[in-house]
Amino acid sequence: MERRTTSWFSPHLQMEMPLVAYGQAGQTLLMLPTAAADYLEYERFYLVDAIKPFIEAGRIRAYSINSVNRWSLLNEQMPPKLKAELLTRYDRYITDEVLPLIRNENPPENARPITTGASLGAFLAANEYFKHPDLFRGVIAMSGSYDIRSYLKGHYDDNVYFNNPTDYLSNLNDDHYLPILQKADSIHILSGQGSYEDPKRSQQLSEILKAKGIPHTLDLWGADVNHDWPWWRKMLPHVLGLMVGK
Repeated sequence: MERRTTSWFSPHLQMEMPLVAYGQAGQTLLMLPTAAADYLEYERFYLVDAIKPFIEAGRIRAYSINSVNRWSLLNEQMPPKLKAELLTRYDRYITDEVLPLIRNENPPENARPITTGASLGAFLAANEYFKHPDLFRGVIAMSGSYDIRSYLKGHYDDNVYFNNPTDYLSNLNDDHYLPILQKADSIHILSGQGSYEDPKRSQQLSEILKAKGIPHTLDLWGADVNHDWPWWRKMLPHVLGLMVGK
């Protein structure tokens, strides 16, 4: 399996941002890490190994990037206003810096990535896709929460609203993004129902999507399915098998 790392100083984030790519052909997949983890987390916890057959078969080319969660949502010393602002800057880092790299390395038919992540990475993946359905093909969100207000101590402004999927999707009525989402065929929201899982968060997002006529798959796994890596290593290849073939 081809593996390549690169890094650059992000003008949007004012910090060095590394990236790792796996494979050389196929539908692109953008992986966003959990909690305060880094761009190699999915490799360390064997999620990359779990999707290795897709990569080696040339069906998937995966890119994994750092998040800013350790400085933003999970940073108790950061003022809530700056937490939300950093999320907006992170979004611009992805659209203005990461996506051009992906487009440059892949043919047009594969250059709209599917976003994916688990736990807090599921929020990042969903937020990126739903904000930019014209730039991404779809999303595979595993065991996520899609309302970030609990991290912000009551602070609310445009940066909160436009990074909070439960808010902006509920009010989405525009003539550009809503029709794109209503034609989507690659939205997968997954959750277990076991320890440390909260399937109601996925159900809440599903209800919002239903109300807007946005097609999607809500896939709730059993009561034995915990909020943990062994299950995410099953969920992601399961959905990729449905999307790109086995």
